[in-house]
Amino acid sequence: MAGKISSLLDTSRIALHIQGGKRTAALHEVALLLAGHPDVLNFDSFYAELLARDRLDTTCLGNEIALPHARTEYVKAIVLAVGRSDTGIHFEHSNENVHLMFMLGTPKTKPGDYLLVVSTLCKLLKDPANREAFLTAATPEDFIKAVVTAEEKLLAPA
Repeated sequence: MAGKISSLLDTSRIALHIQGGKRTAALHEVALLLAGHPDVLNFDSFYAELLARDRLDTTCLGNEIALPHARTEYVKAIVLAVGRSDTGIHFEHSNENVHLMFMLGTPKTKPGDYLLVVSTLCKLLKDPANREAFLTAATPEDFIKAVVTAEEKLLAPA
């Protein structure tokens, strides 16, 4: 599992100052980071499925973090974009303001990979020090470094 989350990150797909204050506007802003991704086969269809999934139930994990996602045939490999909001994005379903959003697209044919990524993200995000590092990273490069550090800490012997 070493490097799994950090290997999915790219500085061009990390927005540290999302402008949209409403859930759908923020989702669209972060989703656009995945437009043109070589593993996204049809962006519009992927985005439609992401919105449909988000309407079903909250994607909030608590601690002001959301994990909007879609398991879909419109991606050929797992894709990840990150959005961060200084002011917070109101997610109506959970009545929570979200400051950090990890957006995932995963192939329907790889449920095990999807569960592994979600599980690892949850483990990384459970640690308050990791959350703080993600929320205060000054640049996308710093954000990726914070994720790498969190992964190394997770894998370190107790």
